[in-house]
Amino acid sequence: MAKALQPVPGRSSRTRPLASAAAPAQQAGVPASAPPPAPLSWWDRHVVPRLIGLACTQAPIMRRRAALVPRAHGRVLEYGVGGGANLAFYDPARVESVTGIDPSPPLLARARAAPRAAVPVVIEQGVAEALPFADASFDTVVTTFTLCSVADQAQALAEARRVLKPGGTLLFLEHGLSPDPGPCRWQHRLEPLWKRVAGGCHLTRPVADAIAGAGFRVTDVARGYMETSPRFLGWIESGSATPA
Repeated sequence: MAKALQPVPGRSSRTRPLASAAAPAQQAGVPASAPPPAPLSWWDRHVVPRLIGLACTQAPIMRRRAALVPRAHGRVLEYGVGGGANLAFYDPARVESVTGIDPSPPLLARARAAPRAAVPVVIEQGVAEALPFADASFDTVVTTFTLCSVADQAQALAEARRVLKPGGTLLFLEHGLSPDPGPCRWQHRLEPLWKRVAGGCHLTRPVADAIAGAGFRVTDVARGYMETSPRFLGWIESGSATPA
């Protein structure tokens, strides 16, 4: 089961001006930018952000966020910042700045309005598979409940490895493929429908094994079912990894 994790009080601060969602200019060492995200359906604009907001801020999830996110240090890149659920947990004594990306305008709007710690934050529209940042730009990459819904998990992890500085850290908190036969069968049965109603969320993606397969050394990991979720949704893996 997952390790017992204790909450860390969030710290709010005044909001500061945020960069526009326009992609930054091309830099040396940056791959060609991805095409603009496809237009969102009515469901993805109006329903999915609310579903994510409810599902990803349950008390057991927030306790795990509060235990993981304060471990970030230096210049931080956050995948899937939409909703802003992590922004209050960054430690101002350890973090120089946070750059958050998300492809969804409705979720970006929620992130911009979310409480945050007293650290500089810039929020931009973008996708994890084609980051507009130079190699070795960040000390920490944070991904929470995001690798399930990126279009290409392997490419998103390759990009995280590319933009991390030597010795940098990937912090992860993700749901994924259960190791138990019963929940695993239900995950495979339900995933086609689940992806359609839950913003592309996959139920059958491995977490720590995928991270290791992308060229990281997983340095610690806690695994187990979340207390309040059905097992087909509740297998959680969290921890840290460094580029191998």
